[in-house]
Formats: sequence, C-alpha cells, structure tokens
Amino acid sequence: MALIAGPTASGKSALALMLAEKHGGTVINADSAQVYRDLRIVTARPSAEEEARAPHRLFGHVDPADTGYSAARWASEARDAIDEAVETGSLPILVGGTGLYLRTLIDGIAPVPEIDPAIRAEVRAMPVANTYAALIGADPEQADKLNPTDTTRVARALEVIRSTGRSIADWRRERVGGIGDRIDLRALILLPPRDWLAERIDRRFAAMVDDGAMAEVAALTAREDVPLDAPIRRAIGLPELAAAALGTITLADAIERASLATRQYAKRQYTWFRNQPPADWTRTAETDNFTRLHQIDIK
Repeated sequence: MALIAGPTASGKSALALMLAEKHGGTVINADSAQVYRDLRIVTARPSAEEEARAPHRLFGHVDPADTGYSAARWASEARDAIDEAVETGSLPILVGGTGLYLRTLIDGIAPVPEIDPAIRAEVRAMPVANTYAALIGADPEQADKLNPTDTTRVARALEVIRSTGRSIADWRRERVGGIGDRIDLRALILLPPRDWLAERIDRRFAAMVDDGAMAEVAALTAREDVPLDAPIRRAIGLPELAAAALGTITLADAIERASLATRQYAKRQYTWFRNQPPADWTRTAETDNFTRLHQIDIK
C-alpha cells in the first residue's frame, strides 16, 4: 500500500492520481474535510474529471448534517476500501493530511465503549467553561493537558469518564484495529519549502473563489439541518467565506483571512508530519511531482 501525506496544498492529490494511473491504483481519501459531500471546491477535493481517471474512495460520501463521523468510522471504511482494492488487484493509495486518521488506521484506536446518549447530550449542552470545571473535578490529570476553550476535546474527555468510569487517557493506552502489522506500507511525506507552500495556498484560495466557492458556502450555510457546531462548519476557510457570503466582511478580507488560517493550519501539519510519523517514512522537500513519484518503491 502506498501513502502520500503532508500539509495542505502540497500537491498530494495530483501525485496520488499520477501513481494510480501508472500502477492501476485506487485513491483512498485520508483528509477529514474531503469526506463531506457539499464542499468539493472549498475542501479541494479531486474534480469529477480527476475522479473519472482512476477509482476514488471515501471522497464526498458523508452528508454535512452527519455530526457523528469520526476517525474510528473513517478507519473502518478505509480498511474495507483497502481490502477491496487488494482483492481486485488494485494498489491502495492513501492520500491526505489528517494525522489522526492515519494514526487510527495504522496503529489502531482506543476501545472506548459507546457513550451513553443521555450523558453525551448533557455534556454537549454545557458551556465549555462549565464542562472544563466539571472535568477538573472528574479527571484533573486529563484537564491539565487540555486547552480550557477546546470545546470538542474537553467535552469528549468529560463524557468518556462519566459514561465509562475511566479516564480517556486510560483507554488510550490500549489500541485495537490497526492494520500496520498486516500491510506493506510505502510512505512518502511531502514537506516542500514553506514559502513555496504559502504562495500555493494563497493562489488556491483566489482560484477557489473564481471557481465557485462562494456558491458552495452559501448553499451550506442556508441548510437548516446542518447544526452550527457541525464539524464541516469548521473546515479551514469556511467561517471566513461564510462571513463574506453573509456580508459581514468583504470578500477580499475573507480571502486574506482564510488564506492566513490555511497557512497556520499547514504550519501545524508541517510540524506534525516532520516529527510524528516513523523515521523510516520517506520525507521530501522536492516540488517536482515526477521526482516524488519515482521515490515510491511499490514493488
């Protein structure tokens, strides 16, 4: 199995498609924003024309109103897509920049039981300040590790200990479901020069607007069935473009702010992919796709 990973706008999708065409592969998405259906342009999903050139899996298959999609669910679907590709003689090619997804698939995930729905509803309805205060009382060690304003992680830690009686840190010491021990993985991490990456991000946002991003954003924000706290509404750049669609800021300001948010996110991804994956995963700063392609030995 091949893996192409790295920060946003680093050319991963183009390289994955080249590899799929060269070796008869199946491109499998590993980007947490690209799983959602309504934002092909904003999330930089492959175009319909690109998807027609090789099999693509797990792109745009989740409705934005589905707020329960998770790394565990993606990993389960990815395992099925990988097995299906192998069974048909196709090379599975994972492509994306969501480290949590990749870690969950390869290393496995903590076997946390299903959370009691009543407990989840109660915790998720609490203001984050109250949630954090409750977490300090229930699991002070975990609370100390979290940002008090991180709504998602604080709520998750509190609902886990209330529902299971165990800290989420205890559960994370166990890992199940990983495929790392049964696959031959050839990984390539793209870490291009940061100035090159920043310039590419800025160009991408300008092109997105020209290609119809604002229509996508307006359609999504008009959907009453998509909760305000739905994960898709936190997609990089979406809040800024949504503000422009509503007229609260200018389009020029939205593009500038969204580009900045994307550069900041890419910086965090850059640091993660440089330091967290195994040392034997190939890392390259090369910006020529063909050079990168030949660095993947899939034989």
